[in-house]
Amino acid sequence: MHKNSLFLFEKYVKPLIRDGHKVLEVGPNAFPSDYRKMVDKEVEWDTLDLYEHEGLTYSNSKMYDFAIQNGTYDIVLSGQVMEHVKKIWLWVAELERICKPGGKVAIISPVSWPYHEAPVDCWRIYPDGMKSLLEDFTSLELEHCNFESLETPHYSRHMPGMSIEWVSSKLRKFYKVFGPLGFPVQKSYDLVTVARKP
Repeated sequence: MHKNSLFLFEKYVKPLIRDGHKVLEVGPNAFPSDYRKMVDKEVEWDTLDLYEHEGLTYSNSKMYDFAIQNGTYDIVLSGQVMEHVKKIWLWVAELERICKPGGKVAIISPVSWPYHEAPVDCWRIYPDGMKSLLEDFTSLELEHCNFESLETPHYSRHMPGMSIEWVSSKLRKFYKVFGPLGFPVQKSYDLVTVARKP
């Protein structure tokens, strides 16, 4: 999990989570996940992934057919997963299905990261693409959809790429010396989407 994903979660998704909510995180990065550690509300936080792990609420899930009843969750969250889903049109429909009416689907996905298979890497999506995807394959009402980076505010010039903590130590040292002099520093851009189920 890179910093920009966490910053975007804190800015756009965390304020949506209320005491008593049922939250499903699809593809958590740890147990508890970095997102879960940021939430100080009394919530039921379930997790789902394709592999077997005792920390998951739903292990060995099918990609497009979760073993979850319709309308179960107030918040359905996925961060840094969408790029690894082959058929995103089926996947977003499944996220919508398990969300309660009036609930929110929140997706954070990379825009600038290089190819990284896990086991596949299929998509980079911009706001217009996400809007079309949700309009054509769900009834979700878009509330927020933009790509941005909240990383490295102390450097004046940036270029899209990976988060600075994920580049080589040699490149980090280079940025530390030359970034303050105006050399462009890599930072991650991610798309954050919040949509409401009517």
